[in-house]
Amino acid sequence: MTEATTGARRALAIMPTLNEAKNLPLLVPRILEHEGFQVLVVDDRSTDGTGKVAEELATEYPGRIDVLHRTGARGLGLSYAEAFPIAAARDVDVIVQMDADLSHDPQHLPALVAATADYDVVIGSRYTAGAGLVDFPGSRVALSRGANTYVRLITGLRANDCTSGYRCWRRSAVQQIQWKRIGAEGFAFLVETLCEAAQAGCRIGEVPVRFVGRQHGVSKLTGRVFRESLIVPWRVLMRFRRHPPR
Repeated sequence: MTEATTGARRALAIMPTLNEAKNLPLLVPRILEHEGFQVLVVDDRSTDGTGKVAEELATEYPGRIDVLHRTGARGLGLSYAEAFPIAAARDVDVIVQMDADLSHDPQHLPALVAATADYDVVIGSRYTAGAGLVDFPGSRVALSRGANTYVRLITGLRANDCTSGYRCWRRSAVQQIQWKRIGAEGFAFLVETLCEAAQAGCRIGEVPVRFVGRQHGVSKLTGRVFRESLIVPWRVLMRFRRHPPR
């Protein structure tokens, strides 16, 4: 990452983990190859030693990795809702959210950060020109595309990929979100926060990314998480019924 590409912006990548011990040693060094990047690992009481692996990496890269060991109820959304306010208090310019399952390729980080020159929230999009899907089952593609259509119809959001978990935020945009009222526990958090950002008047953009299917571990998409994903867009719509997201 060059200074010309990023404007020398300081970035913090938030990475929630649940049993990602095999993936962290592969992913974290690739993130830290980029100048100005730090990592905040948010471990959700993993049982495979992920927390220990994260602490070992923090020792290997002093001053560039912090580890938050959560003790509350598990959930992707709950992990992010706890970590984002912490990240927003740091001396950084942008905050990246990304998965630890190797599906979010760190090679796209410079483009995501650079796009924050024009947007407050930048989505690493799977469904915009130039994007690609690798080792992603057809059934999951259909489910993902259907979910995006569903979300756009209900909420009025215009992004091609409202459910992507690979995003880069200006710190000022993160500070505008009312994190205490974010209630989604699972992947629906992605929709809820994007709606909150739109409601706050944030400019939302997209850059194409190459999305790779999970290589190690198991998917966190459960029946409960799926049901929540159906309900949350309606809950958000009711919240903003007088002022729909732009």
